Amino acid sequence: MVRHPYGAVDARLTIRLGARPRLGVDVTLTQLEAFVLVARLGSVKAAAGVLGVSEPAVSRALAALRRHLGDPLLVSTARGMELTPGGQRLVGIAAQMVSLGADAHAAIRRAQGSPELLRVVATSTVAEYAAGPVVDTFAARTPTVEATLGVSTATEMPALLVDRLADVALGPRLAGAGLESSPIMRHRLVVVAGPRHDLARGGHGPSSAAWAETDWLVDPDGVDPASETRRLLHRLGVPDRRIHVFNAAGAAWAAAADGHGVAPALVRLVATELAEGRLVALPVPGTPTDVLWHVTSLESARRSPAVASLRRFLATPDAMHVMHSGDGSVPVTRFRPPVHVTIWS
Repeated sequence: MVRHPYGAVDARLTIRLGARPRLGVDVTLTQLEAFVLVARLGSVKAAAGVLGVSEPAVSRALAALRRHLGDPLLVSTARGMELTPGGQRLVGIAAQMVSLGADAHAAIRRAQGSPELLRVVATSTVAEYAAGPVVDTFAARTPTVEATLGVSTATEMPALLVDRLADVALGPRLAGAGLESSPIMRHRLVVVAGPRHDLARGGHGPSSAAWAETDWLVDPDGVDPASETRRLLHRLGVPDRRIHVFNAAGAAWAAAADGHGVAPALVRLVATELAEGRLVALPVPGTPTDVLWHVTSLESARRSPAVASLRRFLATPDAMHVMHSGDGSVPVTRFRPPVHVTIWS
């Protein structure tokens, strides 16, 4: 059974790794996890967003680790947080310790006879239109697995996977040591607008400035530097003031149909609106373009049985059928790890 962390029943688990007596040990796994995430993502704010805690909580965890080890570990620069020489030596060891903590939690679940926990994260559009039905179907066929689904940016996904806050990511291809991405579905990205929009009636030769100076309506993927949508906006020189972010792709496309701006869209997902004339495809330079959805996890030697099973399922015709028939039933919200870690200083 899939438990979505956004529904009426909150299925998240809380692990208070630092709540027990320390017995003379001053470093906790959560302090190390906070340090590793800040090092990987480059800021306390980004680490707090991934962990689902406040920025002061992450700062307190870092401060406690710094005091114990007698080293700043990370220093603030114009480019973000950077590792000191001591931090550079610590980050690999800390990541291994965090990974061992996740292994320990999984071992306890197995010993208790609990289902294997499978934490899936997806980018906003994938979650809205495909991930929910896919994970539901997989979990229904695999009673030994308890699956959760969350929404994340592609930029954050590598850190979630490497630091074992998530097991599988669905979205663009992810690069990184120890990660393996495989394509699962191809789409065509176009730009759409309502038929009465000025750029829809202006013929086939709008200037580059016209594309940059119109209002663009996007879902959360549109502000993720790793997304194809964001790269398109960058190529066209669209300023931030012209980008309006909706909580779901469907909402952005509906606003475009009503004449409020133009919106990047996947052809298959707006095929009905295009056929009925509620939306029209615009001649934007560089479009249509291919978009590939991938499944990414740790490399094969480090995968759990549940991850290996899900990857095999995603390669089947049944999974392809489910992804094509997805109805957008999963609410799209900001990702919070299905296993929620409470930071204790």
